Amino acid sequence: MAQHFLLSAAARTLSLRQIYKAGEDAAYATFCTLRWPETDGEAVCPDCGCYETYKITTRRTFKCKACYRQFSVTSGTIFASRKLSFADILAAICLFVNGSKGRSAVQLSRELGVQYKTAWVMAHKLRESMQDEYEGQKVAGEVEIDGAYFGGHIRPANHRKDRVDRRRKRYQTGTRRVVVVARARKGRTLTFVTRTEADGVDLVARNVTAGSVIFADEASHWDHLSSGYAMGRINHEESYSNLDGTHTNGAESFFSRLRRMVRGQHHFVSPKYLHQYANHAAWLEDHRRESNGDLTMRLAGNAMAAPVSREFAGYWQRAA
Repeated sequence: MAQHFLLSAAARTLSLRQIYKAGEDAAYATFCTLRWPETDGEAVCPDCGCYETYKITTRRTFKCKACYRQFSVTSGTIFASRKLSFADILAAICLFVNGSKGRSAVQLSRELGVQYKTAWVMAHKLRESMQDEYEGQKVAGEVEIDGAYFGGHIRPANHRKDRVDRRRKRYQTGTRRVVVVARARKGRTLTFVTRTEADGVDLVARNVTAGSVIFADEASHWDHLSSGYAMGRINHEESYSNLDGTHTNGAESFFSRLRRMVRGQHHFVSPKYLHQYANHAAWLEDHRRESNGDLTMRLAGNAMAAPVSREFAGYWQRAA
């Protein structure tokens, strides 16, 4: 039996020991290289694009020779106004990608020795960076689609006489959401959060390239896609796959990871942020064959390319 990739030496190319042994200067140089790859880490003014700058080494900042603006390597990025050291940020990213089923903010706060709210904001900023990687992307080829419900659990009353039929609409909490996934068998995984699975039909149609083959279950709302795509349908009451290759096992595999992430790591996910957790699971699925060192550099690069977060930022950063 072949060894699982995560158990192999190729999967672990970076450790916390290596990060902290290299030190703060090495971590800072890494972020400079990720921010300005075209100049091999040499600063470029984010305001006017000038390549000539003064280095203010005592504060790790730069001053543009053309417009005289002062800036740092994290200015204008998702890590703007950071308080953590560069080594701690790099370690946080390494820990975050090491969690094959995600990583909770409580666990991250203990490992980094920071407050829970610091770890929570850091984790959401990293998920936001993951989401930017999928911006404007479409899936093509053989695409599997499906939906799964999350949240909205209604706790039954203690006494039998006080219990209600939790399936009825008037007793619902209004927090139940559906994650709809479109997963290419040889490509990316796109996720959407809607109130019902039927609401995902138009989203799938807009994000699946014309000429693709879509595989779906027996739900009737997917019938609307048959006019624009070749369809393969599987009735799960009869079987989970057919001999001709018709199945949605890839989509089901994604939901298996997402459910274990929500139940095992986070226990509760607000519908407001469900799209971020769904995208986190998709990112892990799409890059599951990459080493943790490559994943750390990929996510750090995404973060350095992402603009200042408008949702997970201080009030002084939210101004238009």
